[in-house]
Amino acid sequence: MEALLPIITQLIAGAAGGNAAGAVLKQQALSVVVRTIVGAIGGLGGGFLVQMLGGEAAAAGLITQAIGGLVGGGVLTGLAGLVLGGKRA
Repeated sequence: MEALLPIITQLIAGAAGGNAAGAVLKQQALSVVVRTIVGAIGGLGGGFLVQMLGGEAAAAGLITQAIGGLVGGGVLTGLAGLVLGGKRA
């Protein structure tokens, strides 16, 4: 269970970051479900990058994982909105 806690934190933080980024950017191309899924995937990526850059110190901190997931989810959702939004125009 201890090994799953950072992953769950990254998924939740990424989903929150994806929905926040979608709301701030007012992306009409992405539904709430898509923003949540893309954000969760981005959260995993952001958390992975935090682990790669921070080493063992960053891997142990759930707050660091949450921040990495939040940023990663927001960035990936923003990029997905740009790509999908551009196709509708």
